[in-house]
Amino acid sequence: MSTDSVELSSSSAAISPDNPAPFIEAPRARTKRSPRATRTNFELYGWLFMRLSGVVLVVLVLGHLLIQLVLDGGVTKVGFAFVAGRWASPFWQGWDLVMLWLAMLHGGNGLRTVINDYAEQANTRFWLKTLLFTATAFTIVLGTLVIFTFDPNIR
Repeated sequence: MSTDSVELSSSSAAISPDNPAPFIEAPRARTKRSPRATRTNFELYGWLFMRLSGVVLVVLVLGHLLIQLVLDGGVTKVGFAFVAGRWASPFWQGWDLVMLWLAMLHGGNGLRTVINDYAEQANTRFWLKTLLFTATAFTIVLGTLVIFTFDPNIR
C-alpha cells in the first residue's frame, strides 16, 4: 500500500466506497458578536468598470497613437507648439481628459484589487489603499488642471 493512500484514509475517516467525497463541516453559527453581512454590488460594478473602461481605453489609446504617430508625422513633430495646437480644440482636450480619467481609475481599481488579494493585515490594506486613493486623486486633479489651464502663450 502506498503512503499516499495511507495518508488519505487516515486523514478523512468519512470517505468510503459509498461516499467518496470528503466530509465538509457546517459553517459556524452566527452570534450577536458576529459582524453583520453587508452585501453590496461594489465588486460587481468594479469588475464591470474594468471591462468597459478597458475597451474604451483601447479605442482611445489606439486612436491617439494612430493620429499622433501615423497621420500627424510621427514623434519628431510632437513639441510644445504641437500640444498647444491640439489643446486649442475642446475635442482634443476632452479626448485627453477622458483618456486620463479612465486610465487612472482603471489602474487604481486594478491596484485596489491587488491590494485586497495580497495584503493580509487589515491595517496594511488600509494604509496601502489610502496611499493609492490619494495618489490617484492627486494625479487626476493635477492632470485635469493642466489640461484646462494650459496656456500656449507662456513666456
